[in-house]
Amino acid sequence: MRQRWAVVVSMLLVVSGCGARNGIPSPGPQNGALPSPGAQPARAKVEGPRISVIAGSFKPTLFYGPWQCSQRWMTYCQRQCAAEGYTLKGCMWLADLKLDWEGRTHNAGGRYAITHCCCDYPVLSKDATQAARDRWEAIRESFREDWSKKFGNWPLERGKSWPGHHIRDLKHGGDPVDPNNILPTPPTIHDVLNKEYPRCYAGGPPWNTVGPDLPYSDY
Repeated sequence: MRQRWAVVVSMLLVVSGCGARNGIPSPGPQNGALPSPGAQPARAKVEGPRISVIAGSFKPTLFYGPWQCSQRWMTYCQRQCAAEGYTLKGCMWLADLKLDWEGRTHNAGGRYAITHCCCDYPVLSKDATQAARDRWEAIRESFREDWSKKFGNWPLERGKSWPGHHIRDLKHGGDPVDPNNILPTPPTIHDVLNKEYPRCYAGGPPWNTVGPDLPYSDY
């Protein structure tokens, strides 16, 4: 199950609207939602450059969790797993993509959730998982170069490139080279995700329960 976050940005290179596979923007002040009580700033964020397109320009910003999925995303994942013949074990809201649009006649913006549905996918063998990892490592540098040309420099920390996190992980059949399955992720958060994915697939808390509609305070 691929979360097509990259498609949202790519579409804005040719049109002034925006959309995502999950189809529903994240909530925000523009539709009356407020951060949940006690909400903290996102763990990290990365701002892309302002990108000019035919009818104006947009600026992407990524805010990183992970957070518990809201009821909206939990329901979405239940349906997606069921459509593929699987059962949902948990749901993780990995990040939010914010798009600030400046057009010739109006300004707009929106946020789009990047979620991972922990369906009860079969686990690949050790050899198959390593083969998928080898495919990723073979194209990793060229992928980062291509990404940088579209969205600004691939993020660095202390001179070292951020990992490319596979939204659907390789062990559970994630595509190792699909751009829509790869998210640049801060190293510390990548470590958190690697620790929490097994818990999510096992149906453990907090990923098996619903969280707030707006879990962070960066607004």
